Amino acid sequence: MPAEVIRAKRDGGTLDAAQIGAFVDGLTGRGEARWTEGQVAALAMAVLLKGMQRDECIALTQAMTHSGTVLDWSHAGFEGPIVDKHSTGGVGDKVSLMLAPIVAACGGVVPMVSGRGLGHTGGTLDKMQSLAGYEVAPAKGRLVRVLRDTGCAIVGASARVAPADRRLYAIRDVTATVESVPLITASILSKKLAAGLEALVMDVKVGNGAFCTTMDQARELADSLAEVAAGAGLATRALITDMNQVLGTTAGNALEMREAIGFLTGQAREPRLLEVTLALAAQMLELSGLAPNPVDAEAQARQALASGAAAERFARMVAGLGGPKNLLAPDFAGLAQAPVVIDVLASRDGFIAAMDTRAIGVAVIALGGGRLHADDAIDPRVGFSDLRCVGARLQRGESLGRVHARSQADAAVAGERLITALRIDEKPPPATPTVLWSSARG
Repeated sequence: MPAEVIRAKRDGGTLDAAQIGAFVDGLTGRGEARWTEGQVAALAMAVLLKGMQRDECIALTQAMTHSGTVLDWSHAGFEGPIVDKHSTGGVGDKVSLMLAPIVAACGGVVPMVSGRGLGHTGGTLDKMQSLAGYEVAPAKGRLVRVLRDTGCAIVGASARVAPADRRLYAIRDVTATVESVPLITASILSKKLAAGLEALVMDVKVGNGAFCTTMDQARELADSLAEVAAGAGLATRALITDMNQVLGTTAGNALEMREAIGFLTGQAREPRLLEVTLALAAQMLELSGLAPNPVDAEAQARQALASGAAAERFARMVAGLGGPKNLLAPDFAGLAQAPVVIDVLASRDGFIAAMDTRAIGVAVIALGGGRLHADDAIDPRVGFSDLRCVGARLQRGESLGRVHARSQADAAVAGERLITALRIDEKPPPATPTVLWSSARG
């Protein structure tokens, strides 16, 4: 049976629901029912090369969703709609940390199932675990209590959620089949559907720091996600946002958490980070019925920030999941700091004309702040802060950003990497928008 399914897709055929169901059963089955790694890899490669029709991808997504536990919130007593956001990943992307409490403060319930960083992109769970004691895998009873109390909980996926995806992704990761749009779509949406959502907003990143490096790639993925989700019964919108520079001013787990706290409390809100956060919040609020239109939705999100309601929700969520209870205190010192901090100085006058964002993400890994393999340990203290944005005007000797490192030697290497990642020209580059496309606008 596996060989027949593989052969059909290898030859460009369309798999029916029974064939897709047999494949998913083979991912999670035992004994003779279990597909071998070679068989799984062969079908993944066939899908990468031959593609999938929308109906095939919908069937695969639904089968993977039901390969494990599907959360049911109907008896949880939530008063608001259950809504979430997913990002395809980038460098400095700490949007989830602000977005979940903003939407919660506006009446939504956000059980945000997040992941860890792998490769040059950071992971939301790693940022949350820079707070001592924060529990990313709470028992369901505790999770429900926190959601009732605060409206949001940023947690990891249980091993029982979409186990077929867990095995398929591990095999794709080592067989050069990660780039398949249908398989990416099914992987993302199966976990979101299993989380019992009523609405989902996708943030598809595009640029030199993202998985999708061109708009054509980003549009293909955004269209696939929106259409397959709709076919599977989940109201979904997609935005495409720029990742040709670090989002915000920090890259590194504890540093990004510190920036997020400052953002929520109003200490500093980097304009691009604010634009993306508000755009996603507005889509979530409108799509879930909490606002009648984008203008009112953005106004609600801004008010949640200005009033301090979003910051208060975030602090309660952190405390409720075992983290520090004094997150908003002026003297909060619950984030570890690296022993070595150095400024990286501009060698000449000019403007930052371009940024190699991926190289900065790789530099964070080299400092110890990311992982190349799923079981790598990370140091939450290290990374970059006070990064200047593309278009910034510089004078010779002015800081390009700060390196936070475990040693002087590490800091020196990271500083050179930052210098190499930035192109400084005599003239400023043309201004570019941060939110590039929305499926709501077409």
